[in-house]
Amino acid sequence: MGYNIKVIVVGIQYHKNSTNKTLVGCKWVYKIKTHSDGSVELYKARLVAQDFMQEYGINYEETFALVARLTTIHSLLTIVAICKWKLFQMDVKNAFLNGDLEEEVYMKPPLGLTPPSNKVCRLRRAMYGLKQSPRAWFPKFSSTVSEFGFTSSPHDTALFVHKSAQGTVLLLIYVDDMIITGDDVSGTDELK
Repeated sequence: MGYNIKVIVVGIQYHKNSTNKTLVGCKWVYKIKTHSDGSVELYKARLVAQDFMQEYGINYEETFALVARLTTIHSLLTIVAICKWKLFQMDVKNAFLNGDLEEEVYMKPPLGLTPPSNKVCRLRRAMYGLKQSPRAWFPKFSSTVSEFGFTSSPHDTALFVHKSAQGTVLLLIYVDDMIITGDDVSGTDELK
C-alpha cells in the first residue's frame, strides 16, 4: 500500500545556545486525513511552536491576525447580491509558514532531531504556534497581491481592489481565508 507523504521544511538553522535568549519549545502534531469512505488520504505531521514559552519584548513584540471588519463583509456581500457577481472562498495553505520573522526566535530542537552539542534552532521564518506568525504573514501577502496590481482599501486594510479596463476584482482577507469576487472574470480566474 502506498502513502502520500508530504513534508514541509521550516527554515531552521543551528546556533550556539545563548543563555540570555529564551528558548521556545515545540511539538509534533499528527493528523490523518481521510476520504469520505473512511480510507486514508494523507498522513500529516506538523511541527508547531509552543507559544506559552514566548516572552513579550524578548522573542515577540506585536501580535495580531488581520480580520475584515463586519461592515466590510456585509457591504461586500450586498454588492455581490445586487450585481449578481460570482463569489469564491479560498484558504491559503500553510499561510503562516510564509511570514518572515523580524525578531530573533530560538527553539529547542524538535523530538527526533539530534543537533550538534550545545546548539539550538534559530527560526528564520514564522511557523504555526508562534504568537507573531499571523502578523509576520500579512506583509508577505500584502506585497504579493500588490505585485498583481491590487491596492488596499483606505477604509479596511483587509480589502484589496484591482481595477482594469475589464472591470474590478475585490479580495477580502480574513486571517488566512479569502473571499474573491468582481465583474472581471478573467482577472478573478488569474488571481485564483
